[in-house]
Amino acid sequence: MKMRLCLCVLTVMALVVPARSGETDSRLGKLRTLDNKDFFFSVPATKKAWEKRRQIVREQILVAAGLWPMPVKTPLKPVVHGKIDRDDYSIEKVFFASHSGHYVSGNLYRPKNKTGKVPGILCPHGHWPNGRFYEADEKTVAAQIKQGAENTPEGAKYPLQARCVQLARMGCVVFHYDMVGNADSTAIEHRKGFTDADAELRMQSFLGLQTWNSVRALDFLLSLPEVDPKRIGVTGSSGGGTQTFLLCAVDDRPAVAFPAVMVSTAMQGGCVCENSSHLRVGTGNIEIAGLFAPKPLGMTGANDWTIDIERKGLPELKALYKLYGVEDRVLARCFPQFGHNYNQVSREVMYNWFNKHLQLGQSEPVVERPFKPVPPKELSVFDTGHPRPADTVNAERLRQIMTEQSNKQIAALLPNDAKSLAEYRRVFGGALRAMIHDELPKGNEVEEIRQGEIEKHDGYSSRRFFLSRMGQNERIPALGLLPDKFDGTVVVWIHPQGKTSLFQDGKLISAAKTIIDRKAAILAVDVFGVGELSLEKPYSVNPQYAGFTFGYNRSLLAQRVHDILTAVAFAKNHDKVQSVHLVGFDKSGPWVLLARGLCGDAVARTAADFNGFRFDQVRTTNDEMMLPGALKYGGLPALAALAAPGELFVHNYRNTGSGQWLKPVYEAAGAKNKHQRVSAKETDDKVVEWLLHS
Repeated sequence: MKMRLCLCVLTVMALVVPARSGETDSRLGKLRTLDNKDFFFSVPATKKAWEKRRQIVREQILVAAGLWPMPVKTPLKPVVHGKIDRDDYSIEKVFFASHSGHYVSGNLYRPKNKTGKVPGILCPHGHWPNGRFYEADEKTVAAQIKQGAENTPEGAKYPLQARCVQLARMGCVVFHYDMVGNADSTAIEHRKGFTDADAELRMQSFLGLQTWNSVRALDFLLSLPEVDPKRIGVTGSSGGGTQTFLLCAVDDRPAVAFPAVMVSTAMQGGCVCENSSHLRVGTGNIEIAGLFAPKPLGMTGANDWTIDIERKGLPELKALYKLYGVEDRVLARCFPQFGHNYNQVSREVMYNWFNKHLQLGQSEPVVERPFKPVPPKELSVFDTGHPRPADTVNAERLRQIMTEQSNKQIAALLPNDAKSLAEYRRVFGGALRAMIHDELPKGNEVEEIRQGEIEKHDGYSSRRFFLSRMGQNERIPALGLLPDKFDGTVVVWIHPQGKTSLFQDGKLISAAKTIIDRKAAILAVDVFGVGELSLEKPYSVNPQYAGFTFGYNRSLLAQRVHDILTAVAFAKNHDKVQSVHLVGFDKSGPWVLLARGLCGDAVARTAADFNGFRFDQVRTTNDEMMLPGALKYGGLPALAALAAPGELFVHNYRNTGSGQWLKPVYEAAGAKNKHQRVSAKETDDKVVEWLLHS
């Protein structure tokens, strides 16, 4: 609904909220972390609304994992050997290439005496000591049996083997595979090699690598002729639970999921392999697990961060599944008498869940049977006859390979016609929305918080106020200038000095006066970290791993883009406003160019100082221009080209290579004459002259 004009064009009467003393922008408080206890899920009112939200969150996860677009799949070249026979199942040793030079290793459990297609189960293992080779000591075995967590010594000593054996005995082909840096996967150390600024800018992370390994593990499982592609299950606990719900969030092939002791409204995952930038901004594990709806989803909780799953999380997931009419397809059982685990009590919940939803035909209740364990060293996939492949690479080389492949894939998206332009917009637009965690809000989603009264000046009036997204408790300082005779044009003015840049010695600077003299209004805002919204201390980024910060909070740059979008939406949503122009001066030019890519046709003309900026100049994760993923998607020129076909003037673009994207994108959009690039830095007056040209 358009808002009516009253005295000042930048006053929204229906949404005016009086300023309250002592209020500050909520973003100036503590940043969110993985240990927040409020990762609640608000279920949309309708299935249609959920499907829209589901697509947004799924794209966000794919971007966060470095899998948007999905990488080109190279040949797996699997090696399967060393069969170990047991009574009604067998175990084999497997390795295959998920990337060139990077290998996934694990064990394949197969049922005997089965005909026809059988279900397939992926088992990621999580952070067990020695991973797939986990072996409990005798003290732990005795304690597990005493407290009723396990019924047999072998199950207590080898709970990971027990899970795979029982599922194989139930008629499933089971692939139990290594996390990076565990068991046979030792070429890359767990938690190291993917935590610097360049990795962030290219969206390369342990979480992304492990998610990709899971996708390729599923490819391997489905390559087996006996596996039924319609009956695929995934289950893991703790970090393996994270891998379970992330795979099921981004891949449509699994049919049943059972992440154990991980899904909760509290701690979201404490390892670098469970976190990445962008992953949980505005979302959390409950909603991410819910992306699997309406497929069957089972979970367990314990005396850890998942202890409240039955009353915090499950009710919301039940409500979500109710939108599909299948409330019975989601289950959570908590066993508070046990600590963090995937013990026999919990495993048997999973066995019965899979038995029901994979149509395994077992008599219920399914109870785990005793088995003959295999000593861990005998499960190792590499031996004298099958050594580790000679082309195995370390983290540094793998990242080079990933960068080369990604650069080639992204370059191929350079558009040259309407079809390729649509694909460019889909991929790059989706990536930018995920990196900024925003899109242009509707006008009624922005509120004005009154600060001062209208002041009259020679030829114009002014008023100070705050802007905020509805319900987000933001306070973006704003200044509106309205000429005495208004022609319907508003210029959104973005400057590193904020709204004070409009004046010098108490008078409007020449460029601002020109706008007013041309009968256009000005909306100037202090974006996050600028002017009245300045930070008392630098934006705090976790020094161990930036994903622990940017996985839960917008980057400083993204916050600024968010505020620009708020200002544009506010300016646009007035009944007497005919056009909105956007201008970014000095180092705010890149902020404006990123925002412009999300504005669609809400902005008529945009003028911005490229400021000679390139994202490869960002060398630390706490740089104010850090935007995780920006280099992966072609840097500023490629993202700025999302402005096409809107009129665009960029200057001071020295050595940015902007023509590599701006020119062809604008040509593909049929707007080759609607953008101009100037290598020199133009004066503010010339920039405004272009902005207001007839």
